[in-house]
Amino acid sequence: MEYFADLHIHSCLSPCGDDDMTPCNICGMARIKGLDIIAVTDHNTARNLPAVQEVCDAYGLLLLPGMEITTREDVHLLGYFPDVAAALEFGKLVKEHLPKKKNKPSFFGNQRVMNSDDEQTDEEDALLIGATDFSLHEATMRVLGFGGVPVPAHINRGSHGLLVNLGFMPEDYFYTTVEMWRLLPCDEKALRGRHVLHNSDAHYLGDIAEREHALRLNHRTVDDLLSWMRSRQTV
Repeated sequence: MEYFADLHIHSCLSPCGDDDMTPCNICGMARIKGLDIIAVTDHNTARNLPAVQEVCDAYGLLLLPGMEITTREDVHLLGYFPDVAAALEFGKLVKEHLPKKKNKPSFFGNQRVMNSDDEQTDEEDALLIGATDFSLHEATMRVLGFGGVPVPAHINRGSHGLLVNLGFMPEDYFYTTVEMWRLLPCDEKALRGRHVLHNSDAHYLGDIAEREHALRLNHRTVDDLLSWMRSRQTV
């Protein structure tokens, strides 16, 4: 079966995410656009995932729990987890490895923790936009240790892409799936034998992907999706 997905969306908990990126708004826009599966991947935190899960369930969407981790090398790594509980536990660990600095909303943006009625319940005060002290290899192994799948984010784009920062694809880091920014060229050798995701990296509602990127899965479940990500692509 084909399922349409956008697996890189930021909520209003990410300081760079628009305040309108609330759980209900994200899920509502995903339904309007005809998506079947979404992942909310805030910077270095998972605290909005419980609310997103509730709203996804109400809208008939599958939520793949995720997070976007910033490594010591300033590389962005997507971590996808088997359930919200695992993502939340991983988020507690990540917070311990962030800089001991508080967010400045007037400069970096708000970090709003929401419930499933789109009511703000808290404001995260840790500076989420900073880099952790995990190396890329350490962050990768930590995600695997929580039963997750590590996926390098937008490997060919900007200052946080793996190929941009490192200049090569580490072959021993268990990357069976990568995310590529489709509007820019990418070294084909880095993609060979790997599944490739084309996500929106949406920070605004209108940027959430249209019904254009399909995944072939036996069943629309998190287990099937993670199993697909872990498998090698046939060359």
